Amino acid sequence: MAIYIDVSSAVHGKAGLGRYSESLARALLRRDPERFALFYNRGPHTWPPEGLEWVPARTLRAGYKPWRMAVWMAHLSRVSFDRMLPGAELFHATEHLLLPLRGIPTVLTVHDMIFKLFPEHQKRLNFWYLNAAMPLYCRRASAIITVSEWSKRDIVAHYKVDPAKITVIHEAASPEFTLAPDRLVQDARSHYGLPQRFLIHVGTIEPRKNLTRLVEALARLRAEGLAIPLVAVGGKGWLYEDFFRKLDELGMADLVHFPGYVPARDLPLLYNAATVAILPSVYEGFGLPLLEAMACGAPVLSSDTSSLTEIGGDAPLYFDPYDLDAMAEAIRTVWSDSALQADMRRRGLRQAARFSWDLAAAETCAVYDSLLR
Repeated sequence: MAIYIDVSSAVHGKAGLGRYSESLARALLRRDPERFALFYNRGPHTWPPEGLEWVPARTLRAGYKPWRMAVWMAHLSRVSFDRMLPGAELFHATEHLLLPLRGIPTVLTVHDMIFKLFPEHQKRLNFWYLNAAMPLYCRRASAIITVSEWSKRDIVAHYKVDPAKITVIHEAASPEFTLAPDRLVQDARSHYGLPQRFLIHVGTIEPRKNLTRLVEALARLRAEGLAIPLVAVGGKGWLYEDFFRKLDELGMADLVHFPGYVPARDLPLLYNAATVAILPSVYEGFGLPLLEAMACGAPVLSSDTSSLTEIGGDAPLYFDPYDLDAMAEAIRTVWSDSALQADMRRRGLRQAARFSWDLAAAETCAVYDSLLR
């Protein structure tokens, strides 16, 4: 008998969702390596997360969209996928895709309600699918895990789920996100061609991340004589055309550096190299880059919306993400004050230390055990 953890998002490198499923799987396996197995939808050039090749796994090969629709249609037609998971005592869906199982308890992680709250930030098909499927998945899951109190309130408010069915379990920065030796930081700076001082943003380029306003704020500062380089780590997501159009309109392309694909092992080094990190999102279900940056000693600027104040505590300097003047002033204040940066580093390291994947794994196992009694 095994508890199956869906790591499809990690196998396919899906940014924050992938880091969540991989980090949770690793922490669960550290806790009890005999109890867990992996499940994932593999592609032509995919493989298990590095170092987890030894873990028993059930896989299938289907395109992401066809598989998502197959799962949805199976739910509607009451078809069971129990045979796909032989010997399963529980299945944990770590992204917004719950297998239709009848005799096997299920746990669903709901990361956020962005698709419900910001429909203008979604592709049409994704918006339709999530709004149709998620209410059903939330009803049929045996238990729900979400990553912040803010997200729990959203789920309860929009889907009328019994709050007792939902457990909040915070994410954490993975252990490799920590202070790094200066030699390694300088090697990374040279390898990626980074400026000596820069502002870093980590995240997919999509409307919710609010990068267009960030570039506008940086353009205002440049007009005042303060040119601040931005290193934008993350691939193109969706509806990103406005961002690149604004970049050209403002003549800011020379100040924005796109390092391209950054392996997970190098990302902590880029945080270490940064002068300041920023998370200007209009909404986050958790905001993992906030913790990652703080764990690496970067002073953090953050929008004051959704879960971000819950996760950041007193460490970041917050601003209204819709107010360009407030964003520009926050950047100016921290960029120019080394004493403030040092104080923010201390507070950030202290706040990040309150979160750990081992704690998240223990709390997740408590949810599993409550269903298996």
